[in-house]
Amino acid sequence: MSTDVQALANAAEATEEKNGAGALKIIGWFSVGIAVAAIGVIVGNELRSRYKFKQRTPYDFYANAGESQASEYGVGI
Repeated sequence: MSTDVQALANAAEATEEKNGAGALKIIGWFSVGIAVAAIGVIVGNELRSRYKFKQRTPYDFYANAGESQASEYGVGI
C-alpha cells in the first residue's frame, strides 16, 4: 500500500512540474514572438524611410521654403 501512495505522490509532483514547465515554454515563445514583431517593425520602418528618401523630387526640397518666415510673425519678438 505504501508503494501505491508513493507512486501517486510522485505522479502528482511530475504533473505539477510539467505544468510549470509548460507555462515557462508559453511565456518563452510569447516573448520570442514579441521580439520578432518588434524587429519586424523596426526593419520595416527603416526600409520605408529609405524608400521615401530615394523617391524624393526637386519639389520636396522647396516645399517649406516660404513657411519659415511666416511662422516668425506672432512669436512676440
